[in-house]
Amino acid sequence: MIVRQRTHWLRMLFIWRGSVLPKILPQLMIITCFSLVVLFFHGRIYEYKVNLNPSIFTLIGVALAIFLGFCNTASYDRYWEGRKLWGTLVVESRSLVRQALAMVEDNEDTSLIEEKKKFTRMVAAFSWSLNGHLRGKRNTDHLARLLDPKEIAYIQHQVFIPVAILQQLGYFIQQWKKSGKIDSIIATSLNQQLNNMSMVAGGCERILNTPLPFAYHILLHRTVYIYCFLLPFGLVDVVGWIMPVLVVFISYTFVSLDAIVDEIGEPFGEAANDLALNSICRDIEYSVFEQAGIEQAPLAQLNDYFID
Repeated sequence: MIVRQRTHWLRMLFIWRGSVLPKILPQLMIITCFSLVVLFFHGRIYEYKVNLNPSIFTLIGVALAIFLGFCNTASYDRYWEGRKLWGTLVVESRSLVRQALAMVEDNEDTSLIEEKKKFTRMVAAFSWSLNGHLRGKRNTDHLARLLDPKEIAYIQHQVFIPVAILQQLGYFIQQWKKSGKIDSIIATSLNQQLNNMSMVAGGCERILNTPLPFAYHILLHRTVYIYCFLLPFGLVDVVGWIMPVLVVFISYTFVSLDAIVDEIGEPFGEAANDLALNSICRDIEYSVFEQAGIEQAPLAQLNDYFID
């Protein structure tokens, strides 16, 4: 994800990274070439003159803009819900570690202190495993540095690794309750945190597995490109030689919105405008490690390692 402060208006015109322009540049070049051909032949196809009234494009353009606005709103709702879910995961992860560190009585027992640190690493591993699950990866490098070989051996054959990690976290709570380190009330509270993390994972999977209806994409895509390829015939006799410039500008607006709808509608990908899941996982890991007193590199050094 590209996170950038708004800069000078002139520099904003030439920003490339984070724009959808690289993605749609081939389409715009084809539309431009087609417009130049229409201009050269003055809107004729062989001996037939294609007469299209510009007012038709005004009516179609208004309807198309309304439909693009609807699809953009639906896509952004998915994007924002995904961000809220991951924001909830940040809060729940910190709260779970805080309760485990504060409520589990260790009495300076070295083995129990190390067990709580192990619990903390597993909480961080959950966020990385959910990240990989949503992106179709297993994030084995991150899991290998956070979990011990026995835990890796348990989860490596699991399809839903985040669920397997939650189950392991539940075993920690169960053992602490059996050994008298926590009472039933605290155990229930810790289990509620795990339930909340499970709900976050389920919410993300719902977004991932329920995309916008494909019929919307087909209708929007077809309408945008038919409109853009017919537009030169409607403007060639009205504006003359400047027609290709106007056509490519109008096409840029509609084709860009079409591309943005596709991009933000799948918020867990790795495109420039998708959610910065690596950065969120880094923040979770750093904050819970800091709570547990686990040594780690300075945050400034981690920014490059965990970049999206």
